[in-house]
Amino acid sequence: MTIPDVTLTRACESNGLNLAAAREARGLSLEEIARATKIAVRFLEAIEAEDFGKLPARVYAASYIRQYAQAIGYDETAVLAGYCAQREPESATSSPRQGLPWLPWRPHHTL
Repeated sequence: MTIPDVTLTRACESNGLNLAAAREARGLSLEEIARATKIAVRFLEAIEAEDFGKLPARVYAASYIRQYAQAIGYDETAVLAGYCAQREPESATSSPRQGLPWLPWRPHHTL
């Protein structure tokens, strides 16, 4: 009889499922985590579901993920690495200035 490699199994699972399992193992609800971290339950649910499109800007999303992991005693470095690997890089097409001519900066007011 062989013993399964738990580390490999956990590494192959999604970070969202790992966070949910760790939270449940500690007997914590999403509402308790929301109160402790001041993160809305809908964002915690999005993190667990890995539905990152429902999270705000990347800098906030990364902070939410870090705070959530810390609140349940989970390795935030591994979770953030997984989040960064799953996110697509922002492209130039997402820039609101795309197609606009470059203009040098000028102050609006002169002294």
